[in-house]
Amino acid sequence: MGTLCDFISRVPQRSTRTVIRFLQANPLLSVLFVIALLGGCKPSANPATTASSGGGVAGNTPLRIAVIPKGTSHEFWKSVHFGAQKAADEIGNVEIIWRGPVVESDTGSQIEVVKNMITMQVDGIVLAPNQKGGLVDAVEESIGEGIPVVIFDSGLDKGPDIISYVATDNYKGGQMAAKQMAVAIAEKGNVILLRYIAGSESTEQREKGFLDGLKAYPDIKVVSSDQMGGDNTTSSKEKVDQLLQNYGKDLAGIFAVCEPNANGTLESLRNAGLNGKVKLIAFDPSDALTEALADGSCSGIVIQDPVQMGYQSVKTMVGAINGEPAEAFISTGEYVATPENMNEEESLRLLKPSILE
Repeated sequence: MGTLCDFISRVPQRSTRTVIRFLQANPLLSVLFVIALLGGCKPSANPATTASSGGGVAGNTPLRIAVIPKGTSHEFWKSVHFGAQKAADEIGNVEIIWRGPVVESDTGSQIEVVKNMITMQVDGIVLAPNQKGGLVDAVEESIGEGIPVVIFDSGLDKGPDIISYVATDNYKGGQMAAKQMAVAIAEKGNVILLRYIAGSESTEQREKGFLDGLKAYPDIKVVSSDQMGGDNTTSSKEKVDQLLQNYGKDLAGIFAVCEPNANGTLESLRNAGLNGKVKLIAFDPSDALTEALADGSCSGIVIQDPVQMGYQSVKTMVGAINGEPAEAFISTGEYVATPENMNEEESLRLLKPSILE
């Protein structure tokens, strides 16, 4: 009876449609539901008292917010987790459930995580979809079950009525990468755009922004823009090894659109003895890329604010649960770290966010 009473205690937080669907699908529980109510297990009489003015549910039951990244292995996602937990700690009485696939291209596993969170009847889902179309149905299902969704980092195809989208302006970030590339190669030479994987909205916007940005520099030629590095350092290194065999002799620069791609590109350039000669522009930092920025092997890193991304996503979700309005899009900013400014306060904060935040 305790588990049923816990469900009943959360009824004011669920939509009426969710409760009706649950009881229709479980006829026996419909009877037990009535018995439980008659036996003294009751939902709160005043929904307004179920949540504190600042955040979580009043009493001993915290709001459970599932935060689901594209993957869990890269530094970027660890910083998002840090920010999400920071928000939960500030609000109070909020539990972060951090779940996600290990491999960022594993859309099936991410869908399974979302469905598991729906089954757990969490109070909200904060999701970075690793495939802009592949997660639509799962998000629709969550919202249909009365569980609101905030999307972060990477966009979702139109359809679901999400609370908000919290992210970098990735198109602008791509344009910033183009500008930094032009500076690094003196506005002249052959360059490569190394793509990520198909269907990732955030990196597709970076790629588009980079190519559009280079249109302002007529003496820069893109010799390859259709190759994908994949979701890990090893596959990216192998792809760049191949590209260097074809274009390395006359190559001026490479733009890698995410952390694993940039790490693999850096390894490939160093192995070929081309680091520093072929200018690398990266998107998202790592320890190796930050060191490369210092020794001249990397000429610029477009950096996001993953701590703010996690922080604002959770704050927005809890606010929405408490009836507060939310902006449709919340920008967390985009910056460029260079060898010249990497030791300035803002660059340091974003190059190692989870340490200095």
